[in-house]
Amino acid sequence: MSDMQLMFQRYRKYIFYLLALYVLGWGFTEYQSVFLGLLLGTCITLYNLWIMVRKHKQFGRALDEGRKAGSLGTTSRMAAAGVAVFFALKFPDYLDLISVIIGLMTMYVVIMIDYVIQHSRA
Repeated sequence: MSDMQLMFQRYRKYIFYLLALYVLGWGFTEYQSVFLGLLLGTCITLYNLWIMVRKHKQFGRALDEGRKAGSLGTTSRMAAAGVAVFFALKFPDYLDLISVIIGLMTMYVVIMIDYVIQHSRA
């Protein structure tokens, strides 16, 4: 299994733990719009990671076969983030905009924490 696949599995595991915490926060606290925004943003960032890993595999295969490599899906990832922000603006009673944006940035925090953990083990 490639390093990218192993990293994707670790990141996905961490994100699922965070999503479980957000669901508990949504269900048991009075800050439902905050936790629902975190849920939406984090789900979109997980989707964006999945798109990036899939495009990375396609990019590698195209280079190995000598074909022209396409893009890495930046437009589709930006569009997904835009849709999340659109829903937060459209339904401010249910989704907190700042929480959605924090949720969208969650993957970068997870990547940095995983980097520190992996390099402290080595």
